[in-house]
Amino acid sequence: MAYVDRTIWGIHAKDDDLFLKGNMIAIGWREMGDLRDIGTNRDDYKAKYEAVYPNAKKGSIATSAGMLYRFCNEVQVGDYVVFPSKSNREVNIGVVEGEYVFEPQNHFSSRRAVKWLKHLPRTAFSQGALYEIGSAMTFFTVKNYADEFMSALNKKIKDFTADEEDDSIGATAEDIIESTRDFILKELSRQLKGYALEDFVADLLRAMGYRTIVSPHGGDSGIDITAYKDELPPRILVQVKSQDGDIKETTIQSLKGAMREGDYGLFVTLSNYTKNAQKYLENTPIIRGINGTELVELILKYYKDLNEKYQKMIPLKQVYIPVKDEL
Repeated sequence: MAYVDRTIWGIHAKDDDLFLKGNMIAIGWREMGDLRDIGTNRDDYKAKYEAVYPNAKKGSIATSAGMLYRFCNEVQVGDYVVFPSKSNREVNIGVVEGEYVFEPQNHFSSRRAVKWLKHLPRTAFSQGALYEIGSAMTFFTVKNYADEFMSALNKKIKDFTADEEDDSIGATAEDIIESTRDFILKELSRQLKGYALEDFVADLLRAMGYRTIVSPHGGDSGIDITAYKDELPPRILVQVKSQDGDIKETTIQSLKGAMREGDYGLFVTLSNYTKNAQKYLENTPIIRGINGTELVELILKYYKDLNEKYQKMIPLKQVYIPVKDEL
């Protein structure tokens, strides 16, 4: 079977029967109308999408418009499709047989005919391959594990339930973890600037077991939060910075200048510290510096105790993922 030069597409559906019994793939956004009438480039699709959905988030416009553009203009007859169905937990592989059609009477109005070639159990694929087709996008290209899916069409199916360890598990788990860390840091940077980040750090310290007092906004003391572990000293003076650039040594020195004998200092930033600032922290053990990466780790550790407001701002769901056995 020749498939070397063919694109492999991945797609998700809310209605498995529509795809499997209808022998098709389809996407929604019916209000966009016939995609062939929009234009010939992505910018045309973005402009149309923004006009049709004026309340759409900026980040979603390019993503959604891009999926629509590709479904209409880039998919070719002869391309392959990988569709993971939830109802029977199978991986369905087919070939595109029809050109784009628009059926305005249907909710999933943009369609293409597909001939389904194989319906395989998920255990026939590595964890990495399953992770790739578990993309958060509705319509996407399959790249990293394309050969594995195509080999399955050629009857070269590996049994991943056998005793041999799945080498992709470790990498897949790390990808998921890194994606979660990236998401948290991006949401912090996007939604919590200035005083808002100070309030968040105060709540995180509360979740960690500290009593916190947030300084009046606009004060010039250089101290954003005062924290206590219990009723007695020592007190911890906290300075929070939401700036994008790395923190300099002089900035940390300003925190040191506000401290009295017996105080401890805590500096929190979404970014990182310059080399000189890191050296200063190493030589000043009464001040602890937390960078963006370390802040994310603390959020993951104490997430369940954060204020509901922040849990809604950074929505996470606790799940178990397979990891490589390092014993």
